[in-house]
Amino acid sequence: MLVCCWSPKGGAGSSVFAAACALTLARSVEGVRLADLDGDQPSILGLAADPGTGLREWLRVGIDAPVDALERLSVPVRGLTLLPAGTAEMHDVAPEVGAALGVALREHGVATVVDVGVPDAPALEALLDVADVSIVVLRGCYLALRRAVRARPIGRAAGVVLVEEAGRALGARDVADVLGLPVLATVPVRAAIARVVDAGVFPARLPDALAKPARDALVRVGCLGREGRAA
Repeated sequence: MLVCCWSPKGGAGSSVFAAACALTLARSVEGVRLADLDGDQPSILGLAADPGTGLREWLRVGIDAPVDALERLSVPVRGLTLLPAGTAEMHDVAPEVGAALGVALREHGVATVVDVGVPDAPALEALLDVADVSIVVLRGCYLALRRAVRARPIGRAAGVVLVEEAGRALGARDVADVLGLPVLATVPVRAAIARVVDAGVFPARLPDALAKPARDALVRVGCLGREGRAA
C-alpha cells in the first residue's frame, strides 16, 4: 500500500499531515514507513539532525538503483521507519525513475506513506501516478485552489484534506465542487499542533485535532477499517 500526500502550493501542511497518517497507520499496522521527498520530516519527527543521504540520492542513481539500498537509508522513529529525503537535486530526474521508486516502495506489502510536498518535478508526478492512494492537502485559499485545478496529478487524486483557517471564504463544499473530488477530512489550524511540532514531541503527542482527520481520511480511502484497524 502506497499513500502519497501532496499539495499544489507550499505551506499547506502536507508534511505534517503525512506524518500524522504514518503515525496513525503504525498504531494498527506493523512495519509502516514514512518516505520523505520534501525534506521536513526529520524536524517534524524530532530528530536531532537531518540524515545527509536519502531518497533523492537514490533517485539520482537512476533506473538501476538497488531496491535493497532503501533499507540502508532507513531510520527508526517511534513505531515507524523514516526514509529521509537527502539533499540531491531532482528536477532533472527522469519520470521512469520516480515510478520505479513507487514500485519499490510498494514491495513486500509494507504500508508506506510518502510526503511528496509540491510535485514540481517529473519524477514526483510519475510517483503519484503509481501510488495506490493520492491525497491532496489544501488550504481554503483561492491561489491554492487555482493551482490545484491546473495540477496534472489532481486527475488521479482520491480526495482532498482541507486545512481550515478562520476568515477564509472557501469551505469544503466550494473545494469539492471546483475540484470534483470528495473532501476526505478537515484539519483545523490550531496552536496546539504547532507547539508539539516546535517542541520536537510530535510522534509521542500526536494532537487529536490532527489524529482524527488523519484516521478519517485513511478510512475514507480504504487504508483503515471503520474501527481504525488495518483494512
